[in-house]
Amino acid sequence: MIRMKSTRSFMFLICPIMVLIFLYYSSGRLHLRSPVQKSQYDKQGFHTKLDRKLPLELQYKYGNLSKGECKPGYAEAKMTSIYPKFSKPAPMFLDPNFKRLSKISSYLPPFGVRTQENIIDHILKATKRYSLGSELDGISCKKCIIIGNGGILFNKSLGSQIDQYDVVVRLNEAPVVGFEKDVGSKTTMRITYPEGAIQKTERYEKSSLFVLSAFKTMDFKWLRHMVFNEKLRRVEGFWKSVARDVPREPEDIRILNPYFIQEAAFKFIGLPHHNGLMGRGNIPTLGTVAITMALHNCDEVAVAGFGYDMNTPHAPLHYYEKLMMSAIKESWTHNISKEKEFLRKLVKGDVIQDLTNGI
Repeated sequence: MIRMKSTRSFMFLICPIMVLIFLYYSSGRLHLRSPVQKSQYDKQGFHTKLDRKLPLELQYKYGNLSKGECKPGYAEAKMTSIYPKFSKPAPMFLDPNFKRLSKISSYLPPFGVRTQENIIDHILKATKRYSLGSELDGISCKKCIIIGNGGILFNKSLGSQIDQYDVVVRLNEAPVVGFEKDVGSKTTMRITYPEGAIQKTERYEKSSLFVLSAFKTMDFKWLRHMVFNEKLRRVEGFWKSVARDVPREPEDIRILNPYFIQEAAFKFIGLPHHNGLMGRGNIPTLGTVAITMALHNCDEVAVAGFGYDMNTPHAPLHYYEKLMMSAIKESWTHNISKEKEFLRKLVKGDVIQDLTNGI
């Protein structure tokens, strides 16, 4: 009897403990099987909620500025709010100390400078200047605008508004003369590559920086010929005809930091890496490269003339010619849909302002 009582007492004691253990592990299994919480960030690291407010101190700071007054650090603050991994310091142009930039040292063009160090050194010794210039460098708060070449600019009469920006960036051979009403008359810099450069010297602005965005090794060789005013004899390696003369003094020529191509492609848009080499669908358009540059170097960033609407095949492709939207063909190098997705994030997050509402 005594043994039966002790056994019964032991069972009364152990049963609740077993039940608790069972419930503990059951709840653990149930927890593991429960749906995973949706991440607040997308694959590129952008916040899924793009209408994020700035810290109160910045809201107060910008709220107290007069209407139209430049907001110091605004683009960086808004970019960081939707993309916390954003790191601002990235020089606009290469200078003689470019080898210190570890982010571009290990990549071949277009994402870096590897194998091109000597020719870049040679070019930079001749150009001697590596910034926007003393006047613009002295502005504590810069408003920049990137002018795309889209037909959406036509008949918008934005010229006077565009000319109010401190830095006006134009791309490739897009003309100004004759289109001032819509695109303005001011040009701070013209970013291009050999195939996109203006070929008729009389079409160049009287004063602006000529900025090379190099996409291949041949581009640096081409620029060396332009800087030293050498006759261009060989044109192999280019996919179409190139300019043979750039009417600019060496001190008005710059090399765009290739980090902006790298960052736009691999970090912001999420294009294929291809072991850091140019490949199918992993090169950002020049417009997006220019915007990326502006995010690092401007306090406020605006764009105009961006966005292709494939639902309007008979709309003008560019503001300066009669080519229609239907002429766009699938690009081997670009991924327009993924790029548009990135630019929409910038507009929705109020990082950039789109004057023509094409994005």
